[in-house]
Amino acid sequence: MLNISIDAAAISAKPTGVGLYAANLIQELYALQSTENFNLNIVYQPRFKQWLKLNFAFPASFKNYSPQSLSLLPLPVRLTDLLVSLPFKSAINQFAKYYYHNHNLKSANVISRPDIVHGTAYAVYPCPQSLKVMTIHDLAFMKYPEYLTKVSLDFHRNRVKNCLKWTDLIITVSESSKQDIVNYLNFDPQKVYVTPLASRYDDAWRQKIQNQAEFLKSQTHYDFRQPYILFVSTIEPRKNIAGIISAFNLLKNKYQVPHQLVLIGQNGWKSEPIFAAMANSRWTHEIHHLKYLSDELLALFYSQASVFLYPSYYEGFGLPVLEAMNWGSPVVTSNISSLPEVVGDAGIMIDPYDIHSICEGLWQIIGDQELSDNLSHRSLARAKQFSWQKTAQETLRAYKTILPS
Repeated sequence: MLNISIDAAAISAKPTGVGLYAANLIQELYALQSTENFNLNIVYQPRFKQWLKLNFAFPASFKNYSPQSLSLLPLPVRLTDLLVSLPFKSAINQFAKYYYHNHNLKSANVISRPDIVHGTAYAVYPCPQSLKVMTIHDLAFMKYPEYLTKVSLDFHRNRVKNCLKWTDLIITVSESSKQDIVNYLNFDPQKVYVTPLASRYDDAWRQKIQNQAEFLKSQTHYDFRQPYILFVSTIEPRKNIAGIISAFNLLKNKYQVPHQLVLIGQNGWKSEPIFAAMANSRWTHEIHHLKYLSDELLALFYSQASVFLYPSYYEGFGLPVLEAMNWGSPVVTSNISSLPEVVGDAGIMIDPYDIHSICEGLWQIIGDQELSDNLSHRSLARAKQFSWQKTAQETLRAYKTILPS
């Protein structure tokens, strides 16, 4: 039987896109075990300080995403340039024996020497005698270094560069990212496999939010009687939020629309100028920034938006766009990188470097109810083409391409 160990280090209590990918991939791969001939285990990497203290308690966030019958094993390493490059086979085996003995579990051989090790967030553990698979979501740290701090930039570059030495297969999330990986990392295109992402929300969510809508509205400080343009993602320069604010200012001045601007996301790298642009806007009282929201509240904002705006300069996939489409939001997004792959013909494509293009894209939808309704239907239909089950199936298919004949 094929034995697979997948790294869940990206999963956190408040997961971003990479964490959602890891969590949903694990859940769906777990379900596939019943029909496919493989065995799945999770490994994760405690912080190095916790490792030194022999504190191997599983993070509470795993309980939200991992089936109870799925075993978890901490690895004795945190991802640093030194540790990720050392052969820890002996340490893994010794720790596995210690851990399993003290928890009355079965033999750890499956985890200490799996057939495939899959790192889900820009790194893969150099497990000897195993095939190594690494997911690279995008190459923003190479294509757009100006959007990262030097510490973060060096960390990502060095980590990926080290892991490429032993990586047998790269999984990525769009054809656009695949092309970047081939061009910038000089990696064999035959060893780069594309597995698109999916939304965290399914049909059951739609009924749930509809039933709870009034209660959820009472849990926010936003007046939903005011129509709004929505953006969801980290507040950082790569997302072109300064462009969003400028386009919003132009839209208000030119067309006198009643719409507010709602920005949902945690503060990211170099966000200070963005908040300065918000404060200096003539319409600052109509710009609302909300930090991390629950899945339920985020779904409510997606479902009530007049337009979802995402003029990002670069995306490996652009998961917020797909999630907005899943709720039937008419979408205005960039005509570059991976975003056209995700949206297809279900949205308005704009030039993210042109404020007038963004403004007119918004006005096309806000000023034409028939077009807005049409795009809403297209969004729903397009979103149904993506699912986490398909992602897991494609991932398993990718694994099989590197197995010996």
